Amino acid sequence: MAAKLKKGDKVVVLTGKDKGKTGEISRVMPKDNKAVVDGINIAIRHTKQSQQTQGGRLPQAMPVDLSNLALVDGNGKPTRVGFRMDGDTKVRFAKTTGEAI
Repeated sequence: MAAKLKKGDKVVVLTGKDKGKTGEISRVMPKDNKAVVDGINIAIRHTKQSQQTQGGRLPQAMPVDLSNLALVDGNGKPTRVGFRMDGDTKVRFAKTTGEAI
């Protein structure tokens, strides 16, 4: 099955502590059904200092379930994703506006 959300997509969070915030997907984990969104679901991780990195309390984006994310369409509103055939190619499109993504 084709992925409805991909790396680089602009998404909005539908539920949880970051509800209503938007960001860009930096990583998708299809096996876990999760995605990491820049600036969303931030947690503080304590890291030990090493020769390469400074240690301390570092903020890190944690994964969010894909069901809690919606793609942002051209109007800036959340939309669902559909698939259709344009000629010989399968393309994703926004259900609200009908335009290809």
